[in-house]
Amino acid sequence: MDNTEAATQVLGLIRLDHVGLAVADLEAAIAHYEQLFGMRCLHVEDNPAQGVREAMLSIGPDPAGGCLQLLAPTGPDSPIARFLDKSGPGVQQIACAVEDVDAACEQLRARGARLLYQRAQAGTAGSRINFVHPRDAGGVLLELVEGPR
Repeated sequence: MDNTEAATQVLGLIRLDHVGLAVADLEAAIAHYEQLFGMRCLHVEDNPAQGVREAMLSIGPDPAGGCLQLLAPTGPDSPIARFLDKSGPGVQQIACAVEDVDAACEQLRARGARLLYQRAQAGTAGSRINFVHPRDAGGVLLELVEGPR
């Protein structure tokens, strides 16, 4: 086993879970992706701790194959509002499913990675999440997701 395989196994990476897109109007974005691409909205919820209203759309017939997450700000000071002001709508984050978010974060910290939260936070639909700082993930906000979608 080479170092890449060992690192993947220790972190418990499972698959690409979703790609998060920042949008200004959640309902309009849901309608757009459903009409244009035939995606199916699986879940909509407010996440006050993150300052977003979010929707998870299945890219194909099986949500386990990956989803598109639409993120709309709930106020002008939310991280998504700041992202939209700076970058406009578009890819805001990429998320990988992990077996155990706490263990993955511990391993990443041991390797020198910066994480946005000291402890995992509540994510979509009862999942637990944390984020690897973009400076440690090739300029991309990388989300680690454990649990149900």
